[in-house]
Amino acid sequence: MRRGCKSGWRTCRISLSGVLAHWNEVAWERIDRGPLQGSRQRLGAAAGTAHAGLSRYRMASGERAMPVHVHADEEELFYVLDGSGLSWQDARTYTIAAGDCIVHLRNAEAHTIVAGGSGLDVLAFGSGSDARMVWLPRANAWWMGPRWLPSDGPNPLRLEAAAGELELPEPEPSRPPTIVATRVLAPESLRQGDVDSEWRDLGVAAGSALSGICHVTIAPGARSCPFHCHGAEEEIFVILSGAGTLRLGDERHAVETGHVVARPPGTRIAHQFIAGDDGLTLLAWGTRDPNDIVWYPDSKKVSLRGIGIRARVEPLDYWDGEG
Repeated sequence: MRRGCKSGWRTCRISLSGVLAHWNEVAWERIDRGPLQGSRQRLGAAAGTAHAGLSRYRMASGERAMPVHVHADEEELFYVLDGSGLSWQDARTYTIAAGDCIVHLRNAEAHTIVAGGSGLDVLAFGSGSDARMVWLPRANAWWMGPRWLPSDGPNPLRLEAAAGELELPEPEPSRPPTIVATRVLAPESLRQGDVDSEWRDLGVAAGSALSGICHVTIAPGARSCPFHCHGAEEEIFVILSGAGTLRLGDERHAVETGHVVARPPGTRIAHQFIAGDDGLTLLAWGTRDPNDIVWYPDSKKVSLRGIGIRARVEPLDYWDGEG
């Protein structure tokens, strides 16, 4: 992500390869392993994420594309784009529908999702894993990156398939706090100058810890937030509706429904969205890192989030004031 960039905080021109993708141009992979059925797009890889992940799953009525699993050190956030179904968590089920956000904390409940009668279209965000350890309780096996345990056993997905159909009890009468609906959250307004947007913080509402996700609506012709880039946090944006412009460094690029924008940490290239005549709605997902430093090139400000300090700075040459 640093190709074409020079040292310092100077704006630079970049190639959009590894920055921007459209889900209509990303191949679907068919999942067909006994009870595991559905289709998957690897949107994060297509857009050029560094450590985080984003996949899109489509399932027809009754299909389940993912095994029952638990991540050792990765947090997962699901956002339902369309349809309805069930969130299966530790042998209990909960109804989910379009606009719902489901948070699965690291090393928490075993989980998967199952499509209802109208099918299910879901985005799955992952905070990234250093250990790359995933527990599959029905398979009684661990994924360990490209390997698995028991090391002399079959592929865990074969064991998951051999376990047969997943039992689906009747949905619980109420949902856990880790499932929230976008429509019930009151928006927080961000208005100053040419910035005019409303943010619904789904991640905070659902109790996420390692990552966050907001549903953002930008007024026609307005900007999403101040022009900025992150030193430690990774961000992914998904355009849900409308059209507008991605301001990226000194370049501008058209975006519309289906575009995915990856902003790995440490690129030194600031970003901002500008809505078109009909406004722009997007999901803004990001990791949370107390060591993050945010640079605002338009105002020459730096934010040191971990200690709650913002200051205005002047970029200098490395040797300025030396000798």
